[in-house]
Amino acid sequence: MKLIYLLRSLVFSIGQITTLIFFSVFGLLLYPFSHQVRYRFIHYWARFCIVWLRWTCGVKYRVFGSENIDFSKAGLVFARHESAWETFAFQAIFPQLTFVLKKELLKIPFFGWGLAMLSPIAIDRNAGRKAIKQVVTEGCQRIDDQVWVVIFPEGTRMPAGVPGDIKSGGAMLAKKALAPVYLVAHNAGSCWPKNSFIKKPGTIDVYISPPLDVAALSVAEINQKTEEWLFAPHRPPKKEAV
Repeated sequence: MKLIYLLRSLVFSIGQITTLIFFSVFGLLLYPFSHQVRYRFIHYWARFCIVWLRWTCGVKYRVFGSENIDFSKAGLVFARHESAWETFAFQAIFPQLTFVLKKELLKIPFFGWGLAMLSPIAIDRNAGRKAIKQVVTEGCQRIDDQVWVVIFPEGTRMPAGVPGDIKSGGAMLAKKALAPVYLVAHNAGSCWPKNSFIKKPGTIDVYISPPLDVAALSVAEINQKTEEWLFAPHRPPKKEAV
């Protein structure tokens, strides 16, 4: 069985890397155009990866709470980070978005080029307060441009089922931007584990909270609500939203 998983994961990776090179090279020609044009092109690679993952590795997903998303107003997404899966899937679930990420990722050939076209908020995680200030400043700019911002409040990829410490940068951005905050829990790490080449077949459940109005909340209260949602033992409702 492990050999089958290995072979299927290999086929997925071949397709993923081949198409990444295609999208990255042709995407470079779009740099003179707007962020919206670049996003429309490069995000199809993420959508392809999700479909390709299902075909090759048998990884499906279900979304609960998609009706909570207000597509008319840019928001913030505070989510668990368990694998690379959510960086692809969120581009199919939410409107035009970008990520807060470590700047080293932009140096990766082809992959970094594609990320750059999403106009990410690339920070030095060792910069402390300077990095937080950058997240707040650039995050507000993205929201003003009607671009959603995805933040992983734990600051790094975590193994499935292992909670991490919630950092304050996301909550501080929420208070400054006064944008609706969507909390997103999922179990992607159960199918695509951290630092694992092998993808296991299964269904990833994604739980999206109603938009959180942060106007009357403190940074600590936002973090508490984030922690409660991300680490809660969610269960699929009887009526599923797929």
